[in-house]
Amino acid sequence: MDVLDIAIALIKIVVMFVVVLLTVAELVYTERKISAWIQNRVGPNRVGWLGLLQPYADVVKLLLKEDIVPAAANRFIHTLAPVISIGVAFSTLAVIPIAGPTITLFGRTVHMVIADVNVGILYVLALTSMGVYGLTLSGWASNNKYSLLGGLRSAAQMISYELSMGLSLIGVIMITGSLQLTDIVHHQHGWMWNLVLQPVGFITFLVASFAETNRAPFDLPEAEPELVGGYHTEYSSFKFALFFLAEYANMITSSAVITTLYLGGWQVPYLETFGLSDGWMVLVQILAFMLKVAFLLFFFQWVRWSVPRFRYDQLMNLGWKVMLPLAIANIVLTGALLLFL
Repeated sequence: MDVLDIAIALIKIVVMFVVVLLTVAELVYTERKISAWIQNRVGPNRVGWLGLLQPYADVVKLLLKEDIVPAAANRFIHTLAPVISIGVAFSTLAVIPIAGPTITLFGRTVHMVIADVNVGILYVLALTSMGVYGLTLSGWASNNKYSLLGGLRSAAQMISYELSMGLSLIGVIMITGSLQLTDIVHHQHGWMWNLVLQPVGFITFLVASFAETNRAPFDLPEAEPELVGGYHTEYSSFKFALFFLAEYANMITSSAVITTLYLGGWQVPYLETFGLSDGWMVLVQILAFMLKVAFLLFFFQWVRWSVPRFRYDQLMNLGWKVMLPLAIANIVLTGALLLFL
């Protein structure tokens, strides 16, 4: 790899970073607008045109606040925890392909993915399981009983739903015969999306994604009526902003992964029949990928303001007594169909 290849990789990383940051800002806006729509309110409508600049005003306000660390807290771990959370959220996006054809940049062939590794699914699962360290360590380092309970809840929740999430992907791997995300997307040509081929796996993975991102109705690690703010009770200013950013970045990551694994990724059914050039093909596929991700993000927010939070025993029962058996049954059924059909 020479300097030019490194420069192209850096350009991809910067573009991804900027797009995610801007998307997070507007997700905060759409979250408020969707909640207002569901609750028959107006929502933000003052700062900027129709309130579009309200999230940026919130960012400025957060950054100007005082950074308070409890006297008895472990300062190093207290600072490290939000960095782990945001780092994991951004790193996962490195293996998500957003288009099929390649483009030429500076005389080099450029693939529409930062790192097209041949164990993409394992990479995603490994990083998502590491994300819980940020929440657990933040709860422990804060030296606050509410924060500690939130951290313990996040660890228990991750263990419960990570199993179902991993097992739900085995059906996709069995059908595709590859762990590489680009191969999985190519296998979903036409209407052969894994949503159609693996409906049980899709539902299991979708529900587990809600639990992994700590979104309602699975936001037990925060649970304001019970734990004040959970793991980020003792956080303020920029560190709190990092946790806030990580939650929405995880939503984007989960939506991108679900799109790649189950909704055909960049695939637009029968797009190749239109005879488009590679440049136009890339543009249409990127747009299709973004629209699928946008729909899932809307669904994440819609569910948050429509479904009440589960009790903790309900959360555990769903993970161990419903989703885990479903994921195992899906593997057995997929194997039987592949064997006899």
